[in-house]
This record gives sequence, structure tokens and C-alpha cells, in this order.
Amino acid sequence: MKKYITLFLLVIAGSASLLADDSTIETFSPITTGAAFLTVGPDARAGGIGDTGGATAPDENSQFWNPSKYAFINGIGGATISYVPWLRKLVSDIDLISATGFYKIKDVQTIAASFRFFSIGQVLIKKDQSDPGYNVKPYDLAVDVSYSRILAKNFSMGVALRFIWSDLTGGHSVDGSYLEPGWSIAADISGYYGQDVDFAWGKGRGAFGFNISNIGKKLEYGDYHSAAFVPTQLKLGGHFRMPFDQYNGMSLSVDFNKLLVPARPIKGDETDEEYQKRLDDYYKMDPITGVGKSFVDMPDGSKFDFGYKIKQINFSLGLEYDYKNMVFVRMGYFNESQQSGNRKYITFGAGFHYNVFEIDVAYDLAVARNNPLDQTLKFTLGFNMAGLKKIASNDVKDGDL
Repeated sequence: MKKYITLFLLVIAGSASLLADDSTIETFSPITTGAAFLTVGPDARAGGIGDTGGATAPDENSQFWNPSKYAFINGIGGATISYVPWLRKLVSDIDLISATGFYKIKDVQTIAASFRFFSIGQVLIKKDQSDPGYNVKPYDLAVDVSYSRILAKNFSMGVALRFIWSDLTGGHSVDGSYLEPGWSIAADISGYYGQDVDFAWGKGRGAFGFNISNIGKKLEYGDYHSAAFVPTQLKLGGHFRMPFDQYNGMSLSVDFNKLLVPARPIKGDETDEEYQKRLDDYYKMDPITGVGKSFVDMPDGSKFDFGYKIKQINFSLGLEYDYKNMVFVRMGYFNESQQSGNRKYITFGAGFHYNVFEIDVAYDLAVARNNPLDQTLKFTLGFNMAGLKKIASNDVKDGDL
């Protein structure tokens, strides 16, 4: 019973593994992880441009996308709080709340921290159909800190350390047996390169970034059979801003993402004993070995298929128009193969940044049938210490941000 409940709740917690329609059921084989909320973009700025952020202009929410961007951020410090009512087409009580802040120690180095809380809502646990059951409120949370530094004129690197906590039963026991919360320590390694490009009518910028996030131990809910890989992920991003004149500009960004997690085995053309051995090897596999396996493994144990692996890579595109770096209009697209989850959606967003305060909003519109991410909203409120310093020194001029 304990293992059944664990598996059931892990499926709920792995909200990135979404529903597919009947026409894709045979090819629907998403990679499942614990604490899947760590792959959900928390802020509305990136949410409006297709959830791209690997190489976009540094902002207060760089902690999630690429911490190394903080080294080049303007200002001495800032903070944001974001809210995402998640999967509203399915349930009404799943929420992601996050807060992020950074502080520049010197011109070449920055520290940052963030907190994320993911409420999975109310879940009814039953032994069987006749059991009235009882409700639990599972939740996940993560706390992290990062350090970034400029290593060359246009290049920086950053590292982050993260604590992850996942309580799938809200402290309740099942059949008299307590299901322990899972926890993990994980790290990020990132890099960012940006180069200004001069045009006769203004200054543009091109950039490239990478982030290998959530490299860490498994989440274990009692024993190794209930362990889940954390969502280790490789992100590669590119970004270019083209000015139209001294006031107006347009930015294009693109991200590629791949989970560095092995797929849970499914039974292929093999004996039951052979399948059980593969399954046991999966449960016992350490995370570093899992990273390597994620590039070559096949869930049914068949011969390596390059096309299958290519389909595990998600990509996203984003366009952002800005006026005086104060008013923003955004649009983007996120694509995931039917095999990996079938998340396909267009995003829209807008933002207004002035002096101390920043506000951004984003909206997702699904293009795949029966996609529970349809009509998802994201909200972010930001605070900029540089703007406060300008106000305090009475140094704000018309057009200053």
C-alpha cells in the first residue's frame, strides 16, 4: 500500500508530465521526476516570451534561468515576488509562489537568493473504493543562494546551492506507516557571454548562456524504491536585441532545454526477470550516472534511437518590444514533443518598469488539444534598489528608470 500511495502522489507532484490525447498515447513517454516544480518558470517577464531566460538581459529573476547573468545586472540590488495559479483548468488549489533577491557586492560579483513554494492542493487518499479516505495537502519547497562573478570582459560564471523539501502526505501516515518527506541538496553551474553591438542609430546586444541546474541527490520517500531523481536540466540560450532608435528596440530570444534524467524503464521485448533487473538498476542508479544515461538510454531497453532522443529536447522562442526600457510588450512560443509531454503554447505578456517598482504579467494560450496549461496566468512584482537610491538623492530626471 505504501508504494502504491507513493507512486500515486509522485505522479501528482510531477505536474510537468501532462495529459496526452488518445492519438498520442503510444508515443507518450515523458520523463518523470520528483519536485517537478523546479522546472516551472516562476516569473512573468520570462513567461511572456515563451519561458526563455538562458541568455536574456539580466534581471531580478535570473536566479531561476541563469544565475551567472547577475554579474552583469545594472543596479545595486533588487527583489521580486511572483505568483502562478498552476493548472487552473484541472484544479483550483495548485499554486506556485516565489521570491527572489540580489545584491551586488562589487562591480564584478553578485550574490542572490530565492525561495519557491509549490502547493499541490488537497489530495484524497483512499485504501479502496469503499474507504471514505482522508485529505492531505502535499507541498514542495526550495531555498537557494547563488554567487556570480565576471571572469573576463564579456563573460561571467555562477554557481548556486539549493535545498529541496518535498512532503507528499502532509505528515499523515498510511496504514499506520509514516511516509517520510523527501529532501535533497542540489547545485547549479552556469555561464553567460554578452557583447554590445553598435549601430548608427543605437546600441544592440548579443548574448549566449548555459545553465546546468539541480545537480543533486535523489528525493527518497522512505526507501530507495520510492526515490525520485530531481529534475537536473541543461539549458542553452541565445539572445539578441536590435534597437530601432534611441527609444525603441526589439529582442529575440531562444532556449533549448533537456532533462538530464534517465527514463523510468517500461517493459519491452524481454522476460519479466530481465525487466525487473532493469527496473531495480534504475532505482539504485546514482544521479551522476543518471546524467550520462539520459543521453543514451531507451525506456523499453531497445537499441539507441537518435530521433527519440532529439524529441526529448524542448525549445522556446520569445519576442520583446521595449520603449525606453520602461514599457514592454511580449510574445513567445514553447514547444515540447508529444512523446515528452505535448506542452505547446503561445505566450503573451506586458510589463511596466519605472524607478523603484516593476510589474509584469503573462498569459499562456495552449495550441495542443486538452492541454491543462491553457489560460495560465503569471504575475510578478519587482523592487529596484537603484531607483530608490535615485529618489532618495533627488537625482531622478525625466526618462530615468
